[in-house]
Amino acid sequence: MTKHAYIELGLAVLKTEADAVLGLAERLDQDFYDACELVLKCKGRIVVTGMGKSGHIANKIAATLASTGTPAFFMHPGEASHGDLGMITADDLVIALSNSGETSEITLLLPLLKRLGIPLLALTGNPASTIASSASIHLDVSVTREACPLGLAPTSSTTAALAMGDALAVAVLEARGFTEQDFALSHPGGHLGRRLLLRVSDIMHTGNAIPLVTVETTLKDTLLEMTAKGLGMAGVIDADSNKLVGIYTDGDLRRTFESMPDISTCRVQDFMTANCVTIEAERIASEALKIMHDRKINALMVVDNKMNVQGALNMHDLLRAGVV
Repeated sequence: MTKHAYIELGLAVLKTEADAVLGLAERLDQDFYDACELVLKCKGRIVVTGMGKSGHIANKIAATLASTGTPAFFMHPGEASHGDLGMITADDLVIALSNSGETSEITLLLPLLKRLGIPLLALTGNPASTIASSASIHLDVSVTREACPLGLAPTSSTTAALAMGDALAVAVLEARGFTEQDFALSHPGGHLGRRLLLRVSDIMHTGNAIPLVTVETTLKDTLLEMTAKGLGMAGVIDADSNKLVGIYTDGDLRRTFESMPDISTCRVQDFMTANCVTIEAERIASEALKIMHDRKINALMVVDNKMNVQGALNMHDLLRAGVV
């Protein structure tokens, strides 16, 4: 096949699947509203099931629901009739995916679900099917044709089911008032989790690791303190109150040597940056990153509301913590 033929086939698949998803928009009616309400009012968990390719889509829908505030898990319909049905409680809701609506592994479960009084939300491509007819609510995810040129491999149908599952999850997410913070709590290992959950206090240097000098400290001793602590700066405190009054950074050092002072006698107070930018320990680490970026600085002193020093951090700390 030529390069052009490959591209044409790829475009045809994308267009067919895009049309299948767009076709769902006409079906978002009372049934979709009822489905959202059913999910929202579920007191237990959402149990999503499907066989074959529909099973893969069901697994993803369960994962999306779980990560957006709706407790959910995937149950293999073949295993359900061999003991896994015991995972379902009377407070749960079952979502079943089947393009034909006649998947035998799922139809076998229907009488048991009715006996237990467990509601069923079905996503099928056949509103007249056994599964659709047995469902409390049915969402029509039928497609005109599969993107597979043979019309056999589940392609458009699985894409449509996945899109409907996403629409359901996002609609319920909004109804719950689900926030970025909520999302981060279920994704602590991801970038978003680190960005939203990690606080300055979790990564700042404390105690003897904080580079500190007093206003009377000479430039020489200040440079020794900066070298020893390795943060590229030193906080300057008032000798009597121990409150932060300024900061001396690598940038201040470069500006200092424009006048070539005697570092053995000159005090850091004469060359420091007074009224320096600071941050509080309870602030989110990503806020520290934004401050550094906006102010074009590489380090921050951490203080309380009375300017007592609590810690220090620099851009490398944020990099190591995965905030950047």
